[in-house]
Amino acid sequence: MAQNQKTVATTEHVPASEHGGGFPPFQKETFASQIVWLVITFVALYLLISRIAVPRIGGIIDERQKRIEGDFAAAQRMKDESEAALAAYEKSLADARNRAQAIGAEVRDKLNAEADVNRKATEAKLNAQLADAEKQITATKSAAMANVRGIAVDAAAAIVERLTGTAPAAPAVAAAVDDALKA
Repeated sequence: MAQNQKTVATTEHVPASEHGGGFPPFQKETFASQIVWLVITFVALYLLISRIAVPRIGGIIDERQKRIEGDFAAAQRMKDESEAALAAYEKSLADARNRAQAIGAEVRDKLNAEADVNRKATEAKLNAQLADAEKQITATKSAAMANVRGIAVDAAAAIVERLTGTAPAAPAVAAAVDDALKA
């Protein structure tokens, strides 16, 4: 056991010169074989990547490009459809506005015509009532004027009787009232 410890201790402190002359890639004796193995490994790795990895990556890139182009085409198609739908919506909205304005104008004209008919009927009715009222006023005025003479004769006779104390003759009072009405 003591000897094992000694060998362990000696292997830990061995100088680099005892290992065979330094770093192996820089040794002249193994340089040519290392170059050969480097070329073989590089060619094998190049063939592996160029035959297997690059076609797979190229296929993935092509598939992705096709998917992107398909998505762009679908987006453009959807954009065109939405623009067409928007144009159709705006056209139907304009048509609806035009129809609403036409209906409004039609209703307004109809109501104006009905209002004119009602106004004319009311005016005719009022004119008829006005003519009847004027006839009644004329008749009442004529009747009142006919009664005014009689009332004036009676009032004049009453005034003269009160002032003089004697009743005047009826024909004289009537003649005096007629003279006053003429003047």
